[in-house]
Amino acid sequence: MSFAEAQNLAPSATKRNLSQLFSEQARVNSAKTALIAGEEKFSYQELDHRANQLASFLLSQGAGPEALVGVLLDRKPQMLIALLAVLKAGAAYVPLDPAYPAERIGYIVEDAEISILLSSKRLQHAATGVPQSTRFVALEEITAHESHEVLSQADSENLAYVIYTSGSTGKPKGVMVEHKNVLSFFQAMDQLIGTEAGVWLAVTSLSFDISVLELLWTLTRGFTVVLHGDEGTHTIADEIHRFAVTHLQSTPSLARMLTLEPRSLAALASLKKLLLGGEALSSSLVRVIRSVFHGELFNMYGPTETTIWSTACLVEGIPSVVPIGKPLANTVVQILDETLDPVPTGESGELFIGGEGVARGYWKRPELTAARFLPDVVPGLGRLYRTGDIARATPHADLEFLGRSDFQVKLRGFRIELGEIEACLETQESVQQAVVIAREDSFENKRLVAYVIPKPGASLSPSLLRDVLSGKMPSYMVPANFVFLDRFPLTSNGKIDRKALPPVHIDTQVSDPASRPGNEMETTLASIWAEALGLERIGVEQNYFDLGASSLMVAEVHSRLQQHLQQEISLVDLFQFPTIRALSTHLSGVISAPAVSDRASRRLAARRHEEAQ
Repeated sequence: MSFAEAQNLAPSATKRNLSQLFSEQARVNSAKTALIAGEEKFSYQELDHRANQLASFLLSQGAGPEALVGVLLDRKPQMLIALLAVLKAGAAYVPLDPAYPAERIGYIVEDAEISILLSSKRLQHAATGVPQSTRFVALEEITAHESHEVLSQADSENLAYVIYTSGSTGKPKGVMVEHKNVLSFFQAMDQLIGTEAGVWLAVTSLSFDISVLELLWTLTRGFTVVLHGDEGTHTIADEIHRFAVTHLQSTPSLARMLTLEPRSLAALASLKKLLLGGEALSSSLVRVIRSVFHGELFNMYGPTETTIWSTACLVEGIPSVVPIGKPLANTVVQILDETLDPVPTGESGELFIGGEGVARGYWKRPELTAARFLPDVVPGLGRLYRTGDIARATPHADLEFLGRSDFQVKLRGFRIELGEIEACLETQESVQQAVVIAREDSFENKRLVAYVIPKPGASLSPSLLRDVLSGKMPSYMVPANFVFLDRFPLTSNGKIDRKALPPVHIDTQVSDPASRPGNEMETTLASIWAEALGLERIGVEQNYFDLGASSLMVAEVHSRLQQHLQQEISLVDLFQFPTIRALSTHLSGVISAPAVSDRASRRLAARRHEEAQ
């Protein structure tokens, strides 16, 4: 059987909307626990009651089909209630991460023409850039509304949500996803992992579309959702044990962090199903996970434009290359060459995705929509989304991901258009030209590096550019390193040769004897950190975050340091004392002091792991 013949489209998703499915669960499982958030618990009936109240308010404010309602809330029960209420009102939600800079939040609200922004008084500072025409609604100030059942007037072709992703032109772009897209995906997940209800630990940011699986598929299938919060009060390991969690979905980066701490790694053993996706899954990580976890492990793949996940692989054993698997139900894939003709099995080409998950397009971007959503490329398959990913099909009809055809990267699960960062840098008066690339360090961790040509006579510094970018885009889009050049290397046809850009050379300031390690502890720390950062040496007074350290790198160094010292230390120490000298001085006092209990130390270290995400 050929790769194309191995794909089958399941029957179309039923003509319904998401809120109807939740309301049905609320009637069938009224007394069952639907949501756990910290010490708060809500039954299906209580959650439905609260959502109906807020939906009534939204209807009184004119919300309805095709209207976009912003959701700017912390990871607390109100966040999930707001999502359900928006859907019950028939409107579509636009998730906004409170961690985003105010300028980015303001741009998205203005671009999406959001008239109502659901938030809280605590987050008013995050909405300072929001247009005056948008009504800022603090949920705690809403007067009580009747809690009668609100029946959504949305049909399957109305919008369910609009999620903004990084844009190559310098501004994020909104992906329009309809109810029918999500309902089709839900059917596919029913087939993949089954509908037997369990306990799902939701750890994903609302601005990342895989949160739809954690929060909405679960509640339309009778699961109990444990909402992992922002405060770091409980670690993922704590919550898995405390609430007998059966299902977890995360990026490989988060999973790798969990494997670095023994208690968190052990917690994976109690899960029944573990879904990893959003970035490449390595064989080495599978090996570590499989040392404790014996349930079903899935490698997932899919862009936002084709609704959450599009392919999946049930990972068995420890393959040398982990495939992204086969298309989910209601999905077709094609691998095409530059002339848009199918390539033979085993040969690489660009991955195109079709089926019922293909989104409506980009909000107010008709030209970009026409360029990425192509009709009739392959006869009989309808619209296909051009992913920009390079893949190949194996003789067993599995897909293998090979990389990108453009300048887009995945970093800790977040999709980043490098052009957006470059465009932002080039708006600075002192910058003549900028190029951003992703480099992989020794821990299989990608980090962004910005190469900048300053204008003649201009004075630039990494800290200045870092501050500028931090005020305009999320922290995961701010490069770890900045390299200043007089010119960029060019290919034979005059284009920038990104592969020839020089490696990061950082002045480690160790010519001064005072910057060299002065004792055994400093020597050990300097050696571990230099290896982690890919540097020959590091000065004892240098801040390793300024040198490009990431949270994942800190977790790995923490693990190695504990093995070397044969004693548990708190991960937070590596953040509070970010130089070799300061950390050495602190640790020298800690390891000579009476040790805290093993249990307390493990809890503290695990908690800080989670705070480092």
